[in-house]
Amino acid sequence: MKKVFYSSVLSVLIACNPKEPKTTDTPDANAPKSISYSIINTYPHDTSSFTEGLLFYKDKMYESTGEEKKSKLLEADLTTGKIIRSTNLEPQYFGEGIVIVNDTVYQMTYKNEKGFMYSLKNFKKIGEFKYASKEGWGMTTNGKQIIASDGSSNLYYYEPGTFKLIKTQDVTESSSLSYNINELEYIDGFIYANQWQSPYILKIDPNNGQVIGKIDFTTLTDRIKTLYPFAHELNGIAYNPTTKKIYITGKNWPELYEVQFSQ
Repeated sequence: MKKVFYSSVLSVLIACNPKEPKTTDTPDANAPKSISYSIINTYPHDTSSFTEGLLFYKDKMYESTGEEKKSKLLEADLTTGKIIRSTNLEPQYFGEGIVIVNDTVYQMTYKNEKGFMYSLKNFKKIGEFKYASKEGWGMTTNGKQIIASDGSSNLYYYEPGTFKLIKTQDVTESSSLSYNINELEYIDGFIYANQWQSPYILKIDPNNGQVIGKIDFTTLTDRIKTLYPFAHELNGIAYNPTTKKIYITGKNWPELYEVQFSQ
């Protein structure tokens, strides 16, 4: 009788609590793909360089460094990491991103709402410019416009020479605004961006501002901390269009890396 009683009770419970259908999470069609990377070569990098901008132009490497009373514009040797030539910013300026268009170097400053133009030939200052945002962060070019960031979710497109604002574009990830957009590089039709205070580099579609790929450098940034405890975050992406090679480094990093992305 016990078996019948328990069986009957169980039957009633099942009848009263029908099995709910399984629910499946719908994948976010706008979620960025995870991009893997491999390190091809490792080069020395000057640990005194608080990297804010990094680029190649006509097969030579240029860098902009930050920090008040220490900011510089410089040319460095890729293989040795040694500084070939440099010019100091006035002590009140904190250097930020750089871009070179038609042999003119453009360099932003952090909170001074002012940028400087230099002759590439001798780093002589040839002009100044204003920009639309309150702060200057990263810079790159698509060959026609200068593209800049300010640490928000915005990208600003400017006309070279006049620095006239052409348009402002939101950067989004999974349909939400993506903040802390920092150092920039334009590679094969896409914008790659460091994300401040994170180990990520974002791949952005400039047609709509959507983050379509994400590269996680946590392992590398952890390694850097063991090599040099005074190193700061990942910051610095450079593409050499002559060799088709990509390079990354960070603020006060002891090393600079040639990397290859999976896509």
